[in-house]
Amino acid sequence: MKKWWLAVMTFFAISQLAQAEMVDTFEFSNPAERTRAVALAKSLRCPQCQNQNLVESNSPIAYDLRIEVYKMVEAGSSNEQIIDVMTNRFGDFVRYNPPVKSTTLLLWGLPFFLLLLGALAMWRMLRVKPKPQNSALSAEQQQALNSLLAKTDKSE
Repeated sequence: MKKWWLAVMTFFAISQLAQAEMVDTFEFSNPAERTRAVALAKSLRCPQCQNQNLVESNSPIAYDLRIEVYKMVEAGSSNEQIIDVMTNRFGDFVRYNPPVKSTTLLLWGLPFFLLLLGALAMWRMLRVKPKPQNSALSAEQQQALNSLLAKTDKSE
């Protein structure tokens, strides 16, 4: 048991050391640029993780892209220029809010289409009323009911 525990602790220690290499130590000339660079890195998706932004991701490519964004901000590039560089390199996927154009039209239009389709289905379901059923008994059914009632009255 002690060997197993030691192996688990060693694994976690090594994984923490590997993540410690990913610490951003980039120095900015002023705090405003740092704030802008971090906000910009948060608005870009990690190409490897796909569900995290560049700041949240611990992948090596996210680290490299973060440093690249920081360097471009420090060099004086605008947000649009940095986003254009990343979009040219990785496509519109790298943006959390891709622009509306022919290649992303399905992405933007599908939720509205599905919402409209659901509303239409709901409207049809509420509009269609069930047909009233005839509750009157036929002569045969009435005779069978009367005979059953007569039997229960006699047994009491």
